[in-house]
Parts: sequence; structure tokens; C-alpha cells
Amino acid sequence: MARKRSPARLLIALSVAGVLAVFLLYTSLAGGGTATVQPSELPGHTGKVALAGKVIGPVTGDANAGGLRFRIRDIAGTTTVAVVYTGTVPDLFKVDQHVTVTGVLADGVFVSQKDSMITKCPSRYVPKKDAAPATDGS
Repeated sequence: MARKRSPARLLIALSVAGVLAVFLLYTSLAGGGTATVQPSELPGHTGKVALAGKVIGPVTGDANAGGLRFRIRDIAGTTTVAVVYTGTVPDLFKVDQHVTVTGVLADGVFVSQKDSMITKCPSRYVPKKDAAPATDGS
């Protein structure tokens, strides 16, 4: 004699799976974001933010002992902020490089979260302005 299975178990399992899917979607899109700001926008923010800008020198210190110290400037402006970074330094890090560092502003100095620096190279993704347009041979 075959045993009948209750459809309630299936309904409960599907409901739980649906709730988990909605939760994961929400946290990936809206719940876990960190605001990205430039130095000129930093004074109005409290808590953790991602600071984006251009590295200006001098670069001093050691990222693994006491912190790497430098300043970040607005990409198209003049406002700067002092940064203390700890952790792994990306290979492309240098003066005039565009970077993003996650951390908090403490007593006028942006203190990074360990290993949070990302370097950007905008010239790799923007076509050269003086490049001749491609022709199709006609």
C-alpha cells in the first residue's frame, strides 16, 4: 500500500526557499552598499564610506607597520584629505593613480579598513581622443 505524502511539506519548503531568495537579492542590491564619496563630500558623512580620488604625494610609511600615509584629492577638484592605509598595496598604486579606499574619517584623517584599496586605470577603458576613426574599406 502506497503512503500518501502531504503537500504541506512541499509548500513549506518552497516558501522557505522563496523567502531566502528574496533576502539574498535584497542584501546584494540594497542592504550591503557602502557610499562612495570624494574628499569634498567626506565631511558630511559619518561611519564607513568608500573614498575615491587621485593619490597625491608624498607617500610615506609602511602599509604593514604603522600605515602608509598619503593624500587623496578630488578627481576634478582641489579638496584633499590625509589617508592612513594598512594592508596589501596594489601593484598599480602610485602618485597620480585613481584609487578607492574604504574606511572612516577620524579627527580629519581617513583611516582605512585593512586591505580595502582598489586602484583604477581610467585610460585603459577610454578610447584615445586623437585616434583616427576606423574605416570599413569602402
